Amino acid sequence: MAVSSDIVATWRRPRQVMRKLLAMGRREDRALIVLMLGCGLMFVGQWPIISREVALAPDQGAPLQARLAITFFAWLMIWPIAFYAIGGLSHLVARMVGGRGSFYAARLALFWAILAATPAWLLYGMVSGFVGPGPAAQGTGILWAVVFLLFWGISLREAEREPEARTAE
Repeated sequence: MAVSSDIVATWRRPRQVMRKLLAMGRREDRALIVLMLGCGLMFVGQWPIISREVALAPDQGAPLQARLAITFFAWLMIWPIAFYAIGGLSHLVARMVGGRGSFYAARLALFWAILAATPAWLLYGMVSGFVGPGPAAQGTGILWAVVFLLFWGISLREAEREPEARTAE
């Protein structure tokens, strides 16, 4: 199934999609591309916000190209490193409460949650960029946060189950 189909499927059946991704075997290259796609789409979601800020206050701060370059660097260089650390920490926390998964499975759960929640992030970026700050932007921001945390929680729970229990169902 294509990544876009898996994203749509995650909005309906996140456990099954995570189970399928884990069944594909340990592939760090696959996990990295999922993370980079997610971070790339997060960057794209910020374009309207940055464009609005520059259009409304052109004399304040850096020009549009500089802000986009800084945001690009942050999302595609800094955040991936942070997400690797967060994924590892989530596995350690899960292990303290009885998790039986691996560092790879915990990282994949986080990376997939980031990518699967990007439609809500893109909506947040459009609303914030075109409508501006206010209840609509706050609502879509909350929607993104809830969707991301829900996907991450469900995926991490699936990732931290014993491998035998995942294949038995």
